[in-house]
Amino acid sequence: MICSKHTHFNWGIIMFYTINIFLKRVFDIFLSCMAIIVLIPLWIIVVLAIKFDSKGPVFFKQDRLTKDGRVFKMYKFRTMVVGAEHMGAGLFNYENDPRVTRVGRILRSTSIDELPQLFNCLKGDLSIVGPRPPVTYELGDYDTLNKKYKKRFLMKGGITGLAQVKGRNENCWDEKVSYDNEYIDLFKKRGIWLDIKIIFWTIGKIFNRQDIYEKKIDESLSDIEAAKLAQEEVIRLAHLPDDEVLENKV
Repeated sequence: MICSKHTHFNWGIIMFYTINIFLKRVFDIFLSCMAIIVLIPLWIIVVLAIKFDSKGPVFFKQDRLTKDGRVFKMYKFRTMVVGAEHMGAGLFNYENDPRVTRVGRILRSTSIDELPQLFNCLKGDLSIVGPRPPVTYELGDYDTLNKKYKKRFLMKGGITGLAQVKGRNENCWDEKVSYDNEYIDLFKKRGIWLDIKIIFWTIGKIFNRQDIYEKKIDESLSDIEAAKLAQEEVIRLAHLPDDEVLENKV
C-alpha cells in the first residue's frame, strides 16, 4: 500500500512537470510573438541608431550552449566594435570598456540589446526564463563538467533567469550556477508561475539599471589581466571533482 501511494506521488510530480514544460513553451511562443510585434517601432529606432553610430552589422551572433549542451546561434543587437570578443577583456565586460559603442552603452544599460533573443525563443532555442546560455568555450569542455555545473543544462537556456534577478553581473559564475540549479528545482514545484514571477522581477531590475557591469577580482588589475584570471577560475570551478564541490558547499 505504501509503495502504491509512493508510485502515485511520483507520477503526480512527473505529470505536473510535463504539463508545466508544455505551458512554458506555449507561454514562450505567445509572449515572444506579442513582444516582437508591439516593439516594432523600437526595432526600427535601434537598427538605425546602430547603423549611424558605428561600422558593422546591426546584429551580433554567437554560439551558445543550451539544454543538454546543444549549440545554437544566439542573437543580440551589436553593442561593441566588430571583433570585440577577441580583443581586450574578451567575454568579460567591465565598466568603461572601450570596446562598447556609444549606442551600445545605452542598449546594455536598458537590456534592449537582448531583445533579438525573442526570435531565438520563438524558434525554440531559448525560453523566456531559464539559465543564461554560456558561450561554447566559457566553461571549458562541456563533457567533463562536474555535476553542479552540468545540472544547469537540464533545462533550456533563457533570456532571463533567477540568477539575473538575484544579482545579474554582481554575482560570480559559481553563484549564478547555484541560482540556476535552484531555479530548476523550484520549477518542478511551482511550474509556470515561477517564470511569471521572475519576468516581473526582471522588469524591475531593468528600470533600476543595477549590476550592469561585471566586477573585477582585483581592481588593481587591468581589464585583460582581470578577465584572464576570472576565466581561469570559472573553468577551474566548473571542473572540480564532485566530492570537492560538496566540501566547498559545506
